[in-house]
Amino acid sequence: MKKEKIKQVIKKHYSKVAGGDSCCSSCSCDSGVDNEQISKSIGYSDKEIKSVADANLGLGCGNPTGMGEIKEGEVVLDLGSGAGFDCFLAAQKTGKAGKVIGIDITQEMVDVAKVNAKKYNYKNVEFRHGDIEKLPVDDNSIDVVISNCVINLAPDKPKVFSEVYRVLKTGGRVYLSDIVLLKELSKAQRDNEKLIAGCVAGALLKNDYLKIITDAGFKVKILSEDKDISKRQYQGASLESIKIEARKN
Repeated sequence: MKKEKIKQVIKKHYSKVAGGDSCCSSCSCDSGVDNEQISKSIGYSDKEIKSVADANLGLGCGNPTGMGEIKEGEVVLDLGSGAGFDCFLAAQKTGKAGKVIGIDITQEMVDVAKVNAKKYNYKNVEFRHGDIEKLPVDDNSIDVVISNCVINLAPDKPKVFSEVYRVLKTGGRVYLSDIVLLKELSKAQRDNEKLIAGCVAGALLKNDYLKIITDAGFKVKILSEDKDISKRQYQGASLESIKIEARKN
């Protein structure tokens, strides 16, 4: 499937999620599992979930804000910020002296996130409509990049990591969780719109994914791997959630 068609599929699906549709229509999660249960299963605490409950859409495959130390005063960039959940958790760590920028390709998600920012009174968080393959962010302006199960959706992953490298300051860090494959998919699976929106069809084999990050210039460290997520949310598909720290030297 062509890159622009893939992006259209993703925009259409997540605009519906922003409007209130369940992610279970394509994320393969059990219909009887609510957003809070999903978030607990991928590493969020009760305190984190309850602090910004309306921003939690039950999306993701990890907790990037909990992987590494986000320091007070830092500037954080969230790739695929959705309704703002991870942005608000990061803002709690940066404090008023810091700033968090969320980027999302779906205007409807950006609009929902802005409403949530106002509701929860987060004045140090900004949401921008944009493509993570072409970030609307200045060079060398970011201390920490986070992302939660979003880069797998991007058709041009080398471009994403090139952009991340561009916007990060020297010594900047990336904390991300993402879906990677343990077995290659068929062409029919790759072209399946449900699997595209559900974070499966666009995923890469684990070693290929890691190579793209190192080729972009990052020093990569695998923090953990969650193979059980396949049974919990993906009906036993041959995949896992990988948690990574990457540093720009």
